[in-house]
Amino acid sequence: MKAKELDKKFEEGKSVLENCDLSKARRPNHEQKRVNVDFPQWMIQSLDKEAKRLGVPRQSIIKMWLAERLNKSPQV
Repeated sequence: MKAKELDKKFEEGKSVLENCDLSKARRPNHEQKRVNVDFPQWMIQSLDKEAKRLGVPRQSIIKMWLAERLNKSPQV
């Protein structure tokens, strides 16, 4: 498909996803990297309690809270 045809389809509000190879699509700065962090037992218990209250895994609470904190901090 030529770029003009793709543009026209997009501008008409039609889906162009079937014309794209998303197998190698990436979001810059969103690649995952595993890290290990040791927490005191009382923190684990508090995290688990909050995770249960919200119905999400512990990892989600940690990610959400870190993201909130980092978004509030001035970026260098």
